[in-house]
This record gives sequence, C-alpha cells and structure tokens, in this order.
Amino acid sequence: MTLDFWGTLLHDPPSSDNRYKKRRVADFETILAAAGVRARASALDRAYDESGAFLSRVWSQNRDVPVTEHVRAILAAVDPGLPQRVTGETMAMLIEAYARPALLVPPAVDESARGALAALAGRGYTLALVSNIMRSPGVTLRRLLERYGLLGYFRHTTFSDEVGVRKPDPEIFALTLRALGAEPEGAVHVGDDAVLDVQGAHAAGMRVIQVTSDARRPLGPWGPDGVIPRLAGLPDAIAGLDA
Repeated sequence: MTLDFWGTLLHDPPSSDNRYKKRRVADFETILAAAGVRARASALDRAYDESGAFLSRVWSQNRDVPVTEHVRAILAAVDPGLPQRVTGETMAMLIEAYARPALLVPPAVDESARGALAALAGRGYTLALVSNIMRSPGVTLRRLLERYGLLGYFRHTTFSDEVGVRKPDPEIFALTLRALGAEPEGAVHVGDDAVLDVQGAHAAGMRVIQVTSDARRPLGPWGPDGVIPRLAGLPDAIAGLDA
C-alpha cells in the first residue's frame, strides 16, 4: 500500500509551502551578505518568484529536480553568474535555509494517521509513501514524518525531488512498487488528488482510495475504488476492498 503526503497525511495544501517565502528570502539575504554578496531583499523576492516559473515548467512535464536547482534558479535570477561565484560552503548554507522552514512552522497532521497506519501494519500490510514535493525537499518531509511518529511505518519513501519524476506519471508509482517487490494489481494507493493520486495510480495499474470530504465522488474506472473523509476510515476501507 502506498500513501500520499500532502493533503493525506498532512492537511495543509501544497500551495501553503509558499508561506515560507519570507523566511527563505531573509535567510538568503543574511547568508549572502556574510559571504560578501550584496543582494537586496526586493531582488531576492523577485528572484524567488522567477524560480517558481522555472519549477512550474519542469513540473508541467511531470518531472522534478533536487532543491539545489531551486536555489541555483533563485541565485541566477538575481545575477546569472552568481551560482558559479558562491562557494560550496555558502551553497550548502543556502540549501539548508531553503529546506528547513517547514520544520520551524510545521503543517498540521491528520491526528488519526498514526492509529490507521498502526492498524494496517498490524494486519501485515507493507506501507510506502509516494509524494510530489513543492519547495520543501523529501529530506525535510521525512523529518516531519519522524516528528509526528509516522516515518517508522513506511518501508520505503519516494519523493519526487529525489527520483526526478512527479505524479501523475505512473513511473513514480512503479519504481516504488519495484523497491518493495510488489505488483500493481495487488497494491492500493491512498491520496487526496483526483488527478495526481487517482488517475496516476490507476494508470500504474493500482486500486485507489481517495481521501476527500466529497462522499459523492463517483466510483469506478474513472474514479477511486473507495472514498474516505480522513485516514481514520482507511483500515475499514481496505478491508472492504479485500472483501
């Protein structure tokens, strides 16, 4: 069984990751100033938005890049030669500053998640996680899972920045199943998004349970195989599919 991260385990929508922009921009200004590079907050703010256009182009092709490339895109938007001029140490500090805000102001977790995952693990299900990132990298999202006591339930975690593929491309599901030694026809994906999760997992040959408050979602070939409002209902939904 595979689960999504944003909107499934954690309630905040992916777009909320942009609430960390102000902190990232301020930290970048401080780090660059200490390295002898003057970059005004206004220029960094504009560069941050320009990097979003770069990411949107990449993501529109269901592809992804490491957050190092996010940082390089911001620097290049300030000055095309800046990524080559900063030292490795400065770059490492910038990457850390870019990655950590979600740990300082964490998103909300589904409080029923731990009980649901524990119940499924107790029944012998193998659990994995498949998620696109936005601006917070997989390494940060794993630390959030660990903070909430959820990481240990997953045998494998797949994040788009680390594998270069984004949902709904079925390859991100396929490579996760290969890592588990599992076949798609015997696997279930759990996620909130009708395109990324439902269509993506179906294209990979998996069954899907959608986490949504819309109980009227049509089931069948073009919809999920089951619907739950939150993860508290997942063990019963899985039992229903198995039956």
